[in-house]
Amino acid sequence: MGMVDGLGRGRDSFRRRAWADAYAQLAAADRETPLEVVDLEMLAAAASLAGDDPASADAWVRAHQECVRAGDPARAIRCAFWLVLGLMLRGELAPAAGWLARAQRLAADVQGRAEEGCLVVGDAVQLMFAGDAERANATYSRAAEIGVRFGDPDVTALARLGEGQTAIMLGRTADGVTLLDEAMVAVTADATSPTMTGLVYCAVIETCREIFDVRRAREWTTALSRWCASQPELVPYRGQCLVHRAEILEMQGNWPDAIDEARRACERLAEPPHPALGRAYYTCGELQRLRGEYDAADQSYREASRYGESPHPGLALLRYAQGQVDAAATAIGQALNEAQDRITRSRLLGAYVEIALAANNAHAARTAAEELAQIAAEAGAPLLDALADQAHGAVLLAEGDAAAALEQLRPACTRLQELDAPYDVARVRVHIGLAYRTLGDTDTAEMELDGARAAFEGLGAAPDLARVDELTGTPAHETASGLTSREVEVLRLVATGKTNRVIADELFLSEKTVARHVSNIFTKVGVSSRSAATAYAYQHDLA
Repeated sequence: MGMVDGLGRGRDSFRRRAWADAYAQLAAADRETPLEVVDLEMLAAAASLAGDDPASADAWVRAHQECVRAGDPARAIRCAFWLVLGLMLRGELAPAAGWLARAQRLAADVQGRAEEGCLVVGDAVQLMFAGDAERANATYSRAAEIGVRFGDPDVTALARLGEGQTAIMLGRTADGVTLLDEAMVAVTADATSPTMTGLVYCAVIETCREIFDVRRAREWTTALSRWCASQPELVPYRGQCLVHRAEILEMQGNWPDAIDEARRACERLAEPPHPALGRAYYTCGELQRLRGEYDAADQSYREASRYGESPHPGLALLRYAQGQVDAAATAIGQALNEAQDRITRSRLLGAYVEIALAANNAHAARTAAEELAQIAAEAGAPLLDALADQAHGAVLLAEGDAAAALEQLRPACTRLQELDAPYDVARVRVHIGLAYRTLGDTDTAEMELDGARAAFEGLGAAPDLARVDELTGTPAHETASGLTSREVEVLRLVATGKTNRVIADELFLSEKTVARHVSNIFTKVGVSSRSAATAYAYQHDLA
């Protein structure tokens, strides 16, 4: 009776998408009496969604073997299909290939059935991983046809996803994005299984990020966050969701929340180490570098590398920010030499231009800017267009053609404003200010640099703020602990006992910006309370 009750509760929890409870109940029932195939499949899916990958794999193996013994090749292939996908997502490619080969032995028994699509998708995935995008694209297309013919939403969604990804790899970005959108139609309509839904969400967001399609990445990240929030016990996709959110928040200028999300992602993805862990550490490193926390950034980039993520261009830009221009040039040059595909190169070329100009290598910078412009023209992504224009404008400015530089920098600034990317806008405005200064228009130059300065200050971009102060001759008013003039201003008001809301009103800032300044002050002077910060202010004649 107990086993029956537990099994019923497990099935009910599965229907309610209470994955941890479903897994616990089904596993308990299985320990008492081995489950039938249908419940084993439920156990395997629940274990995966609750975050226990080894238990999920074991259950899929058992279900596959039971189906083979029962003479049900279609169901056996379906079990192997989910097992193979799980192994591939965890980077266990050799076991995945072995299980796919085992499933292929049953291919003759499922001709003209939806499960044939599972096998064709497996072939396509292997071709894609092997770098044969052309054959993979055609194979994914064939799998999608099978999925559509038999009304199988999982096969169709995964095939359309792969077809879109390989189209992008082949340079057919517009076609690829259309196919990705088609895959998302089934996902957002809740037509696919939960495992497939999470997989497609993450893959589409990652692909949009790679091709600089910011609008889609933001939209799908918001949708993924809602989907994850609707299932509190869901584990596998929450870590990736946090990484995606951190990257979006970083671009939007909400750096305190971004670093919190990135750190939470590192914690969630650490045990056992998930393939996205390196990305989470890299995102931490980027935010720390932008805020001037160089030692922490260095460590984060090292952790990213340890877990399989390239530390560049971030690490090269960190060395440049630390004044090690030669080391930065060597690192970014080597990373670019090793990058073969245009997507990876597009992520490196902007940094290469910046570092090459700092190293007085204008020719190399121009060559890189031209390559970036060519990639942008083929991709048709507004963010990449803006970054290409910014790089070209910086090269023209370095070459002394300020008027031509403005023709590139102004459109770049407009596009970045439309994309809600305040840090990138501020960086472009610095170049615009310098261009106007070169042309003798000091008033406009001053306004552009002041606008950039205000943006950097609000963001907490200490290194960029220091550079603008240097360019404008503005006294930095930094203490020995590195407080900026705005932080000193906030600290003085904290020392008078004023709340963040009152300080915000007095300085015409948002309360959130004041809270960010207070947090930065605490970090820089090594205190953890307002009273300790007040004591510091009086000790250092800042109050």
